[in-house]
Amino acid sequence: MRFCAVLLVVGTLSVGAYAQRPRTMDPAKGDTAQSTPTRAPAPQTFKATYEGGVVGYSKKQNGTLSFDDTNQRLVFRNKEQKEVLFIPYGAVTSAYPDTKSRRPTAATVLGSVPAPYGANLVAWFIKKKYRYLTLQFDDPDTNVSGLTSFELENKEILSSVLNTLGGKAGLTQRGEGYIRKKTTAQSTTPGP
Repeated sequence: MRFCAVLLVVGTLSVGAYAQRPRTMDPAKGDTAQSTPTRAPAPQTFKATYEGGVVGYSKKQNGTLSFDDTNQRLVFRNKEQKEVLFIPYGAVTSAYPDTKSRRPTAATVLGSVPAPYGANLVAWFIKKKYRYLTLQFDDPDTNVSGLTSFELENKEILSSVLNTLGGKAGLTQRGEGYIRKKTTAQSTTPGP
């Protein structure tokens, strides 16, 4: 009996030790890090909902965002295609994606209607993901920094818009977002 117990313990420890060995690299794949997938280019104009954040424009609006390459800016137009606001590429200091999960209004209403045996309980578990393009910028007119966001249709559009905007604005990728690195001016005075 004791012998069987000892064999069981030794067998368990040897399996555990074997599982802890380092993994070997596949020489065919090489020693390189994972390459980032190529993203589809963003459309020149796409649907967006302005959520607020720019001084003087507090109302939430549906419309379109457009890359205006001739004037080097990102332009938001309302439903009537009237230009509402713009952010110059050079004023963008960071751009990053944001996601929020919320319950749609219809699910909230369904969940609050009394139903026998908890038939409406399923409505409380319904959630929808909303995807946002969030921009930090330095407003050249007011000399104030701002933060604004635009709700976009889906993850693919958001990813391609971020990639395109990052390239056009000269931003550096950091994680999922893009930032403008600050440049430090070096002193030109000679030392002692």
